[in-house]
This record gives sequence, C-alpha cells and structure tokens, in this order.
Amino acid sequence: MNFIRTEIADVVIIEPKIFQDNRGYFFESFRQDLFEKFINKKINFIQENESKSHYGVLRGLHFQKSPFAQAKLVRVIQGSVIDIAVDLRKNSKSFKKYIKVELSAENKRQLFIPRGFAHGFLVTSPEVILSYKVDNYYSKENDSGIRYDDPLIGINWGIDTNDILLSEKDISAHTLEEWLKTPASDLF
Repeated sequence: MNFIRTEIADVVIIEPKIFQDNRGYFFESFRQDLFEKFINKKINFIQENESKSHYGVLRGLHFQKSPFAQAKLVRVIQGSVIDIAVDLRKNSKSFKKYIKVELSAENKRQLFIPRGFAHGFLVTSPEVILSYKVDNYYSKENDSGIRYDDPLIGINWGIDTNDILLSEKDISAHTLEEWLKTPASDLF
C-alpha cells in the first residue's frame, strides 16, 4: 500500500498494490497494522456503510458533532466520485480548507478523513457504489452538515449546479458562518 499525505497532513490518500492477471485482480483494501503505523495512531473502525447513487447526486457536507465525531475511510466499489474533506477544527491552521480527490473503481484509491472534518461526495459516473468505514456509531442527535456551496469554503465541484441532486437535509443545511454564530459552535 502506498500512503500519500495531502496538503492537509491528517487527510491521507491510500493507493493499494493491485495484482492483476487474466483471471482478474486482487488487492488488500485495508491493513490495520500498516495504516496505524502510517498515521501513527490507533484507530478502531466499528461500522461499515455502503451507498448507491446516480450521476449528479451530491451527499454532504456531513459530520457528527462531538463526542460522536467520526473518522472515515472511504472507497468506491463501482463508478466514480469527487470526494471532499473539509477541515472544521477551529484551532487548525487548515481550518475551512478542503481536500478534493477523485475516487473510482478504476483507480481504487481510498481517502482517510480524520475526526473534525466534514465529508461530501459528488457522483461523476452514471452510478456509484461507495463504501466507508467509521470509528464511531451514528448518532441522529449529533448528525449535522454544512451547505455544499458554502461561500467560506468555496468548493468548485466541477459540475453545473443544475445537474446536482440534493436531499432535503442537504438543501436545508447551515452555512459555516451560521454554525460559527451558534452557542454550540465548538464543533471539534
């Protein structure tokens, strides 16, 4: 496995070694020992989720508030997405900055997103199946999000906004500025 630090050092791209022949391919999609050695921290993924979406679906930018924050390890099984991780750690030098990575069944890359980040993805293929591991259980009461088009973050999704399909939850998400004005603005 090849581990690549991004511009935000805690966000890591993982490229597996793929063994391919006339029968197909094989690769290790996760190795706890190598992963923990690289990030220099113990992590215990306790749940794995899978979603299926169609072209133009944008899910995010989602996060869970402390103490139910989640680290994620995201990969695409079928299709392709633009995957985004936004740093919401107010004391971080990369606060409000984001990482944008193409994840696809073809490149088999994975993205590790630590706690303290919002996550979102945009489907760029006709259909996608996305899978991600998390290190904390889902908490409906602590589930939240920031608008995908937040002006303080300024993500260029690379698609006409008329082609974007959002859930009601994502349409009504707060902006980062609104979050920072709330009494409970200490997100992480």
